[in-house]
Amino acid sequence: MADPRFDAVVVGSGPNGLAAAIVFAGAGKSVNVLEAESIVGGGARSDALTLPGFIHDICSSVLPLAHASPFFRTLSLGDYGLTYEHPAIPLAHPLDDGSAAVLDRSVDVTATGLGGDGAAYRRLMQPIVRHADMLTRQFLGPPRPSVHFVTLARFGIPALRSAAALAAGRFRTAHARALFSGLGAHSMLSLRRPATASFGLVLAAAGHAYGWPFARGGSQRVADALAAMLRSRGGTIATDRRVDSMSQVLDARVVLFDLTPRQVLPIASGQWPDGFSRQLQRFRYGPGVFKVDWALDGPIPWRADACRGAGTVHVGGAFDEVVAAEDAVAAGQVAERPFVILAQPTVADPTRAPAGKHVGWAYCHVPNGSTVDMRERIEAQVERFAPGFTSRILARHVMTPADIERHNANNVGGDINGGIADLRQLFIRPTARLYATPNRRLYLCSASTPPGGGVHGMCGYFAARKALQRARWS
Repeated sequence: MADPRFDAVVVGSGPNGLAAAIVFAGAGKSVNVLEAESIVGGGARSDALTLPGFIHDICSSVLPLAHASPFFRTLSLGDYGLTYEHPAIPLAHPLDDGSAAVLDRSVDVTATGLGGDGAAYRRLMQPIVRHADMLTRQFLGPPRPSVHFVTLARFGIPALRSAAALAAGRFRTAHARALFSGLGAHSMLSLRRPATASFGLVLAAAGHAYGWPFARGGSQRVADALAAMLRSRGGTIATDRRVDSMSQVLDARVVLFDLTPRQVLPIASGQWPDGFSRQLQRFRYGPGVFKVDWALDGPIPWRADACRGAGTVHVGGAFDEVVAAEDAVAAGQVAERPFVILAQPTVADPTRAPAGKHVGWAYCHVPNGSTVDMRERIEAQVERFAPGFTSRILARHVMTPADIERHNANNVGGDINGGIADLRQLFIRPTARLYATPNRRLYLCSASTPPGGGVHGMCGYFAARKALQRARWS
């Protein structure tokens, strides 16, 4: 091979790809990012999906892991235009009696709102939040079993339990059980599956320690800030450059793919033994999502006051209903009353809509690749807890799992987590090699590697470090 033009080429400009490129640039290496779309961002893009002046986050929107990310926190992204806006309340979960369970920034305030379960909540969460920085560094990283399990034992964190078992075993009130089951449902698994409790614990701790903020002006600002920092360090980015074969990246000493195994295989399968390709082919994708964005002529008229100030609202009713909805998806069906994750960014960031107007979005989980139209069911769930909601809709934009995959090929079948994160693939993803491949020139850095989905950049950070340590530079 002729002397390469770049030390590294990164294929894909999602937060992980940009993070990987920044690591290389920071190490004094030349790096070029190739992005198939016309703008950078991957899962962190924003656009006027409905009406002029209404800015919607197309995929990632609520950013607890971005704000908590050990790597992002070392970067001065504020110097490149990134500002986080925190809602008054990170999360609320309304119930049919007009009340709501609330995740406040304060553990004590949250516990007080849970009544008879307040003491149990404090015992569960205070040790985690007290050591949030250390735990975040450990959980947002590659698997280190001795570290993970010592930490779990030390703090008594039942992270390997199912979310349903933890909620039912630790709590007695409807509010506490609903709150934790909704947090666990971010796993996109049946809440009866082992380790789904870990999602609830990590997200609750992040809410207390770091908040669940939005990026002012839209999640695109995260990607734009990362891209600007990369360029300031000498890195380059080329958009509208879809990579279909290795012949397009011959000008690099190493190549990092911010792609899932399904996209990597057609490009690079001839670069390593067939056995490794078979391992990548066995990588499993999880449920998809069906998403609706709204332009609204006013705030959502929630019956529960707490929901009106919450950036995120879990719309799914009581514990049993949330569990049943996620069980249906795990069984390959859709729920008549789906569990809905809803965000209302304009409660914290009014720049996203004209004066007096609002934006909102919601999605529910569906089987991978589902073609069932869930819009009416999603809106019925919101109307159930916010009577008059539908009358405030000025315009809507619907994304099916197929639409979500067309927007970002990494979202296979609508799976926004880069692959199912069950116990088998929670830490070991996509293979036991994690970021590495049998070819010292090629690496994986997408959400299909540890620590998985979310806007945090840690997959790219660790992949780049692995490549810098392992690749042959002479």
